[in-house]
Amino acid sequence: MPFHPLDVARPHRPLFSYFALSAVLLLVPFSVTGQEVASPAEAAAARETLLVRFKTDDVERESIGEVVQKYRDGSLLFLTPDGQLWTLLEDQILSREPSEAVMQPLTSEEIYSQFREQLAPGFQVYKTKHFVIVYNTTGAYANWVGELFERLYRGFYNYWERHHRMQLEEPRFPLVAVVFRDKDSYVQFAEKEVGDSARAMIGYYNMKSNRMVMYDLTGSNGQAGGPATNIRMINQRLSQPQWERTVATIVHEAVHQIAYNSGLQVRLADNPRWLSEGLAMYFESPDFGSRTGWSMGKINYHNLRKFIQFLPRRPADSITTLISSDARLMQSRLAADAYPESWALTYFLMKTKKQEYSAYLRELAEMPPLGETTEKERVALFQSHFGQDLQQLDLDFLRYMSKLR
Repeated sequence: MPFHPLDVARPHRPLFSYFALSAVLLLVPFSVTGQEVASPAEAAAARETLLVRFKTDDVERESIGEVVQKYRDGSLLFLTPDGQLWTLLEDQILSREPSEAVMQPLTSEEIYSQFREQLAPGFQVYKTKHFVIVYNTTGAYANWVGELFERLYRGFYNYWERHHRMQLEEPRFPLVAVVFRDKDSYVQFAEKEVGDSARAMIGYYNMKSNRMVMYDLTGSNGQAGGPATNIRMINQRLSQPQWERTVATIVHEAVHQIAYNSGLQVRLADNPRWLSEGLAMYFESPDFGSRTGWSMGKINYHNLRKFIQFLPRRPADSITTLISSDARLMQSRLAADAYPESWALTYFLMKTKKQEYSAYLRELAEMPPLGETTEKERVALFQSHFGQDLQQLDLDFLRYMSKLR
């Protein structure tokens, strides 16, 4: 699966939305199952720079880049200056030669010029301190998106430093978000990346290209009354209660992008899906009444309600099945319950086992891209940080969550 798009039209189809965002969570052009993957130490020592000519999707490309992971069959995980990760089979690599040059990340203008041929004419670039908004909607909406993301960025970094004493890294590459003026043009582009799921989504983060893709929620295909022409109008429309879930979806995607560019998580590593989704849901809800835009760490009442509804039919081994495998978050009949539980478990651990949770994240961040862990290994790693007795942990978890009602 080549992607990491997350969340879709929650206000209108909330159960499907939770599934759709996970169904295309991590799409990669090839699988390394069964291959011997180099250890993180070996990968770090082998971080060499190559000039590679390769062919994907019938398009021939040539780029300098860094070898993130090398496989014994000649395949590469290759990082290019635009921040994209390419999973290249040996027969896709036409030539490779060592380069003594140091790979320099492209500027925002260079990144845009490189992929603008994929876009229709009329796109412009709006830059903030950390984000590059490529858009063909109104300048006011691009400005609103940039401001929204910057507030999230500041709050996210401050949260980890203040509450977990974790110093996150500055993003190496510009954080790119492509904003289409309406849903139709967005779908036309997104179908090439996510297929038929595009129409059910209002935005997604592509872990391979490292870009977010979305559309103007006030546009002609939106439901907010037509394109807004200034930020005040946008805020008035999208701060209404009925739009909270929709805006939260866009924020959800931005959380993923920030997490994977700050060193908190590693792109294409075997990150447990409950953890990635729980994190995004923990930070996803904007608070337009707050000066900063968020009151991070507050209860996500949307997910709390869903979790409470799940409790009467929740199996005794629910916590084990959630942490050991991604299956529940990938199956439509189970995902509607698994996502709220992922938020609830994240909330519980963040609030009651802060140091253990931070240590767990740090260990996960040492895992190599495209590596794999078994269900037993996932459970063992979880237990090494949160205790061997999962039954007792589950009792503590349910007791704590019951107090939030």
